Amino acid sequence: MISTRFTELMGIDHPIVQGGMQWVGRAELVSAVAEAGALGFLTALTQPTPEALVAEVARCRERTDRPFGVNLTMLPSITPPPYAEYRDAIIAAGVPVVETAGSNPAEHLPHFHAAGITVLHKCTSVRHALKAQALGVDAVSIDGFECAGHPGEDDVPGLVLIPAAAERLTIPMIASGGFGDGRGLAAALALGADGINMGTRFLATVEAPVHQRIKERLVEATELDTDLVYRQLRNTARVARNGVSRSVVQLLAGGAEFAEIRELVAGRRGRTVYESGDPEAGIWSAGLVQGLIHDIPTVAELVGRIVGDATDIIRDRLGGLVATG
Repeated sequence: MISTRFTELMGIDHPIVQGGMQWVGRAELVSAVAEAGALGFLTALTQPTPEALVAEVARCRERTDRPFGVNLTMLPSITPPPYAEYRDAIIAAGVPVVETAGSNPAEHLPHFHAAGITVLHKCTSVRHALKAQALGVDAVSIDGFECAGHPGEDDVPGLVLIPAAAERLTIPMIASGGFGDGRGLAAALALGADGINMGTRFLATVEAPVHQRIKERLVEATELDTDLVYRQLRNTARVARNGVSRSVVQLLAGGAEFAEIRELVAGRRGRTVYESGDPEAGIWSAGLVQGLIHDIPTVAELVGRIVGDATDIIRDRLGGLVATG
């Protein structure tokens, strides 16, 4: 067991987080992560209504009595979801931990804290992490450029971003982006983080509620098989490379407006990828860490392996490099 400030804060056994993933953060995966002693997050907006989210929380509780949380991602939108209603549903459901992401969480923090909820905020830069700390979040998760989804616009990889944040933060920090094995956990701890967040690696597990073919695609892929889309729109996202992503990259590079790619990047098409198993059906998130994914274990096997390998690296390999006497 590896104990850190983050495990103590969250009441979990291992410093590993399964962050919110749209269409994937459901009870099957989150409960398995919790049972393995790590911290999993249901994804609020995967559920069509706040009432459906409350039902999903209940379904997760039927599967585990260990701590788990809910991710609430707030992004600019022409027709934004009813974030306050989802927030109130989270509070009503008695969820102990919330992962906020996207926009500034200031509006929601007083409500969560009044309900005794611990808040972890996802950031992509040191300045955003410091702002979140100043607002009063309890911990931050900081995404390096290697991550799936939105890595921000600074293009700073974790090897620099993590220690740069660790030098200035006083609250617990989780490292995200490029993590998938014990070597990554040991490295993150050495760089000053209190644990790791994994998304893509958890996609390729038995319990992940996605089609087997998508899991196999992650095993087949290398670290070269991702694309950065929306760069020209300053809303960069790292996704699995396929025909759709290549088309989007080429269209935007040629000066296309968002309206011209809207249908290609529709969220429903990404959901179809996970449900149908067709990796060419739409845009779907994958990080560079897919180059380190070589199997499809159970969540318990994966978490146990990561913690065991990290422990061996810290105790035996790294400890053995220090000369004594």
